[in-house]
Formats: sequence, C-alpha cells, structure tokens
Amino acid sequence: MGFDVHVLGTASARPTNRRDVSGSAVKCPDGIAVIDCGEGFQSRFSHQRKMLKLHEKGTTLKPGNVDVLLFTHGHLDHTWGALPWMQTMSLDHRETPLLILGPSSKPVLDALISGSDLPADTPPSELARQWRSWHSLGANNSGLSFPTRWILGDVAEQRWVELDAQTGKAVALESMPQPAGWSSCKIEALQTHHSVPSCAWAIKQVGKRGKFDRLRAAELRLTEQQRMSLARGDDVTLENGDRLNASSFRGQSGSGLSVILSGDTAEGAPGLLSTATPTLLVHEATFLEAQSDKADEHLHSTVAGAVRTAQQMKVNHLALTHYSSRIKDLETVSNEIDTEGASLHVVCLNDGDRLRIAEDASVSHLTFTQEGWSKRNMSPNR
Repeated sequence: MGFDVHVLGTASARPTNRRDVSGSAVKCPDGIAVIDCGEGFQSRFSHQRKMLKLHEKGTTLKPGNVDVLLFTHGHLDHTWGALPWMQTMSLDHRETPLLILGPSSKPVLDALISGSDLPADTPPSELARQWRSWHSLGANNSGLSFPTRWILGDVAEQRWVELDAQTGKAVALESMPQPAGWSSCKIEALQTHHSVPSCAWAIKQVGKRGKFDRLRAAELRLTEQQRMSLARGDDVTLENGDRLNASSFRGQSGSGLSVILSGDTAEGAPGLLSTATPTLLVHEATFLEAQSDKADEHLHSTVAGAVRTAQQMKVNHLALTHYSSRIKDLETVSNEIDTEGASLHVVCLNDGDRLRIAEDASVSHLTFTQEGWSKRNMSPNR
C-alpha cells in the first residue's frame, strides 16, 4: 500500500488568501495519522476528502480512520483547530479511540507527576495548558463519543506522561504508546530545535520479514508445530537439547518505508540528523535566505537550510512547506534550492498537495487540477 501524505496547510503563523496554517494527514497501511491541526483543519480535511471522492474513486480519507493526532509543538497555528475537529467527530458519533501525542518539557512533566502547579514561567503555548483547557470544555471521555488518551513527552529523554482528561491527574509511562491496532507501522518522536518544546514525527513501516527457510526445516525433519514456532519468531529446543534460533530461519528483512514531518525547527535539528534516513522528508522552509537573521532569531529554517538538513540526512526526497507570508509565490522558493552534486529531488508544496510513497520506495508528487489529480515522480537529481 505505501503511504499517502496529504499536506493541508503550507502557511506559517499567519494564513494568507492562498495558504492555510499547518495540518497534514498521513495514510499508512494501518490507518491515518494527523500531524498538527491548525485553525480550520476540519474544513480542510473535509474538502480534501470530498476531492478524493469526486476525482479518485477508491481512495478515502475518513475521519473515523484517524487513530492518532500528533502535535509538533504548541503554537496555535499548529493546534487551534483540534478541539472543534474533535467535537465535530463526536457529533458524527465516532467511536474509534484517538491517541493524542505531543512534546513538553522536564519541569512541566515533573509538575504534572507531582500534582503541583505548572511552573510560573510556563508559556501559553505549552500543550499541558492547552489540553487542560480543552478538557474543561468537553474534550474528555464524558464529553466526547469516543475514548481519548493524552500523552506528553520530554522527547530528548524519551520520558512520557499520560494525562487523565477527567481528573487532571498524570501518570508516568514506561514508553510512548503506539496507536491501537497498528502492527505494520510505528511512530517515533524526533527532537527538533525551536523556541518551545518541539519534535518531528516519523512514521515508519516495519520492514517485512525475510522468507522462511522451508528447505532447512524439511532437512531437519521438524514437526509442523516446530516449524510454526520458528515461523512466528520463537526459538525451538529439540529433544537432543539442540536449540534452533528462529532468526536463522529467516532471510534478510526488507527495508521499511518511512516519512518524517518536521514541524517548526531551526536548521539541522538533532533528532533529524541522528535518525535513519527516511524515504521522504517534509521540512519547514519558513524564510528565504534574505531573512536568515529572522530564521536564526525565531529558530526556523530557510529554504537553503532545509536543503542542507536533507543533504546531511542523505535524503533523496524532500518536500518544502510552512512558508512565511512574505513568500508570495513558489518561484522564489524554487530559486533558492541548490542540489548540485547531491542525489536529492525537492518539491515546493501547495495546500492540498499529496506525496505518495509506493512499495518500491519511489515518491510521487500529486497536485490538483480541474481534471483531477496530476502525478509526477520525484526522481532524484543525479
């Protein structure tokens, strides 16, 4: 199946008459993940779903199939549409559980666990503040038609806390939970560098297991039960005491597909540079090089900075988004892309664009025209 990435907003802090603020959806083999949910997200999601119904039969984007909502940070252009969208899903009698994940800081997590007040210098953009407000407005298990889990994490330390939307109490978790029912894909939080706690989100398809060595199993005259155990991944001890390692009966595993969406971050975020190379990187490009001082001041990336980050990650496919209102057209963005000497292909996204990752790891850029979806392959420049 691969991945279908829908980028439903490419503006930065301020929407324009052509661009909406952040919000994306990634459809993977297990379900749908929404990454950020800025103002008006529910309308944009609904419009994208309508366009798919009209122009691409068999391709769906159902709200009921959204299993997880991922926040990159707490600025309102990334969060302010979440509560209305959740309330709309409740009015539509959604029953599927929803997992909500977002980054926080060590002092905030310490305060939540101890039951004390949040630190006095906690900014309004802190997700714990926003979520508590939403809970008081009905975003809880008695106010919604579907169950929710609210998880905050110190991404650098991989420390995670669950907030109870009914009581406000918090409990520490051993690890970050995954969406219910997901088996072939997993989600990872990657530390980024912004003015508030922030992270990128990676959605990775677990590599397919190698082919089971039936011939070897036959030569060893294993019973059907022993073969089934080895195929499941369980080691087997024979009657003579010899132990058979299940991994030795599998060929080389296939590499999984993956996509990373950065959120707001300065160039060269530590979590991005330390992770495995993704099939596709969707990275913010808030400023042109002429505003690099503003990028440094506000901990955002320039177009060239996003390209440099992708090159350091050895990425072949990069998609740019999150443009400042100073950027009037994509030609100015394209003019600042320099991939000379790199196996990197870059596209500049518009609202509603899609990025499709096929099983063979090829990536296509789909744009909407009056005739429907137009596709072109993102083949690396060489």
